Amino acid sequence: MDVLFQQILNGLTVGSVYSLVALGLTLVYGILHVPNFAHGALYMMGGYITLIAMTSLGLHYWLAIFCSIIVVALLAVLMERLVFHPLREAPPIHDKIAAIGILLFLEAFAQLVWGADYRRMPTPYGEVINVFGLTFTMQRLLVILGAVVSMILLYIFLKKTIIGATIIAMSQNREGAFLMGINSNRVAMMTFAISGALAAIAASLASPINLVFPGMGHLVILKAFVIIIIGGMGSIPGAIIGGYILGLAESLGATYISSNYSDVIAFALLVIILTVKPNGLFAKGVH
Repeated sequence: MDVLFQQILNGLTVGSVYSLVALGLTLVYGILHVPNFAHGALYMMGGYITLIAMTSLGLHYWLAIFCSIIVVALLAVLMERLVFHPLREAPPIHDKIAAIGILLFLEAFAQLVWGADYRRMPTPYGEVINVFGLTFTMQRLLVILGAVVSMILLYIFLKKTIIGATIIAMSQNREGAFLMGINSNRVAMMTFAISGALAAIAASLASPINLVFPGMGHLVILKAFVIIIIGGMGSIPGAIIGGYILGLAESLGATYISSNYSDVIAFALLVIILTVKPNGLFAKGVH
C-alpha cells in the first residue's frame, strides 16, 4: 500500500508539471488557434534562465524563478509579435512551420550559449521528508503546491480582472469580441505572456528534480499535446485534469507494468480515451 501512495505522490508531481505546460499551450490554441510547437522551447529557456540566475548571478531560488517568468514571458510576446502576428492571415500550415523553426532556433541558441551538457539545478529545498512511511523531498512537494497556487492565481486573473474577461471573451467568440471593440493584439500578447510564464514556472519547479539541457522540452511538449487532445482542444479544465491523469498513469504504469513503457503509456492512453470520447474528455466545456 505504501508503494501505491508513493507512486500517487510521484504521479501528482509529474502531473503538476504537465498541467502547467499544457495550460499555456491550450490557452494559446483556444484563443488564437495556434498550435505552438515552440512551447517546449519556452519551457527549456525557463529552466536555463533560472539555473543561470542562480549559479552565475547568485540569486536566490525564488528571485531566479521571478526573473525567469519575466524573461520567458517577454520572449513569448516577442514570438507572437515577430512571427505569429504577421502570419495571422496566412494558411494554417505556415504558423506550424514557423513554430517548429522557433523551437529549433532556441535549442540551437541554448546549445551555443550554455553548451549541450546536462546540468543540475541546485535547490534550497532538497531535504528528504518521511511522513507515514512515504518518502519525498521538499522540492516534490513544492512542485505540487506551486502548480496549484499558479492555477488558482490564473483562475482569479481570468475570472476577476478586465483583461482576463477579454481573454475569455476572445476564446468564446472571436468575432463577437471584435465587434465589442476588444483589442485583439493586446489579448494575443497577454495570452502568449501568460503561456510563457506558465512554462517558466513549470521548468523552474521541475528542473531541480530532473536535469537542464537543450532538448528538455521535446518530450514535455509531446506530452502536453497529448494532454490537450485528451482534455479537449482549448479546454482549460481539460488541460489541468488531463495533466494529472497522464502523470498518475505514467507513475503507476512504471511501477506495476514496466518503467520502460512509461512514455508509451501516454500515447496508449490517448488512443483509449479518443476511442471512447473522440473530441476529448471536456470538449463541451471548451473555452
